[in-house]
Amino acid sequence: MSTLAYDGGAMLGRQLRRIRNNPGLLILTQTMPITMLLFFGYVFGSALAMPGEEYRSFLVPGLLVATAANGIMTGMFQAAQDTHRGVMDRLRTLPMSRAAVPLGQAAADLVVTAAGTVPFLLVGLAVGWRIEGSAADAAGAVALLLLFRFATTWIGIFLGLLTRSEEAAGQLGGATFVLPLLSNAYIPTDGLPGWLRTIAEWNPISAVTTALRDLFGNAPVPQDAAWPVAHPVAGSLMWCAVLIAVFAPLAVRRYGRGEG
Repeated sequence: MSTLAYDGGAMLGRQLRRIRNNPGLLILTQTMPITMLLFFGYVFGSALAMPGEEYRSFLVPGLLVATAANGIMTGMFQAAQDTHRGVMDRLRTLPMSRAAVPLGQAAADLVVTAAGTVPFLLVGLAVGWRIEGSAADAAGAVALLLLFRFATTWIGIFLGLLTRSEEAAGQLGGATFVLPLLSNAYIPTDGLPGWLRTIAEWNPISAVTTALRDLFGNAPVPQDAAWPVAHPVAGSLMWCAVLIAVFAPLAVRRYGRGEG
């Protein structure tokens, strides 16, 4: 375990230096959620039954979770890039734990996400969103959000190691934008057709979004929804545990196998 912690810390430092040396991508990924908040909040908000500020309070937790789900895209692209350029092959020859490289990538992504959440929340406060719950509940909401980001990053790392192509990862990563659309991140699900509502409510994004709205005090928990949404905190923890338990070992195994 101490070897994994030391090697993982070294890989964490590598990933952070990599991000620092690519400030354009960092700025883009950090400003995109804010741009979406302003666009969705003021353009879509005027077309919905909710008044503007009420919709923006509804929207902020949804956009936070949608951004966390983008861990699939960023994890996939970074892992595919390193694999395509032969970096993974060189790292694999070093005497270090097999789990250290993907763990370092996931941990670095978590650090960047935590830092990027602060300006987003400040902009949310500026456009009318408020934390109506307790400070402890709000802290729990942020912790749950980061846990979900950590889980989705493992999905991306595995897929990136699997594709081994920057172009394929970029094209496949674009498809992840559909996931928040099939959830309650942007609109309530109670007006959807029955079959589509079922799909949306069993989407992990819906459970985490509902949990954040509940913990922030922005919206009540719907009682007639599917189990993960009707019990959002438990449902979110369940989804995060399942995703990490499945994709973290798959990513580590795939990294260890290399091209084979």
